[in-house]
Amino acid sequence: MEYGKIKMSIENGIAFIKLNSPENFNAITPELSQDLIRALEKCNTDHKVRVIILSAEGKAFCSGGDLKTFSQYFPSDVKPDTTIEIGIDVRLVSNVARHIRRVRVPVICAIHGSAAGAGANLALMCDFKIASEDAKFIEAFVNIGLVPDMGGTYVLSKHVGMAKLNEAIMLGEPISARDALDFGMINEVVPKEGLENAAVALAEKLISKPALALEKMKRLVNQTLFDRLDAVLETEEEYQVLCAGSADFREGIAAFLEKRKPDFNA
Repeated sequence: MEYGKIKMSIENGIAFIKLNSPENFNAITPELSQDLIRALEKCNTDHKVRVIILSAEGKAFCSGGDLKTFSQYFPSDVKPDTTIEIGIDVRLVSNVARHIRRVRVPVICAIHGSAAGAGANLALMCDFKIASEDAKFIEAFVNIGLVPDMGGTYVLSKHVGMAKLNEAIMLGEPISARDALDFGMINEVVPKEGLENAAVALAEKLISKPALALEKMKRLVNQTLFDRLDAVLETEEEYQVLCAGSADFREGIAAFLEKRKPDFNA
């Protein structure tokens, strides 16, 4: 199976899925979302796969949504009446989250550099998270007038309390790897050069455990912690489309492209 925006290989029971769009810091495009869904579906049906490691090429794990693509939906001389295209994109992103939770094997995420917006939530949705010392997590949606997607508010609430949840999503400021560890968002922080080895070592530990028991444990975790995920994803899609039609979103995108601070009170 060929992919355009990811790399995938299977070795000794480990499926290595690597985001492979470093030219835009592995931004989440429809193509990348579709590639991830196809790869996760393959892992779910290939019983040689015992564990998945999700990582990324380039300087950052994932910069979130592709804002340059968003800007193409709204020509400067046309006021949009609908945001159908963004709605389709958000549903694809929701389906990535669903597939990560529903794939039968544990998913380890190895994060380096920036994990922003949907990129942060992509990482947090995984079963295990190992971050390099340079990693940072940013729920950046508020900075462009959007709400978190890919289950962001929901999954982050499973890691932190209300105070830190509101700080993360309403202020949109970076969270360092060390703070993320202290908040319970991730399992481990390692030197950048040791990130891949740490992920493989954890994968090998998981492979040594009984596969059926791990599969059923993941289902129990989903039933215990993620039983309302589908409902939240559907609400996210509704709110994201609403926010994407707002003047604030247009200003947020314009400010990003013009490299200036947005003025949401204009």
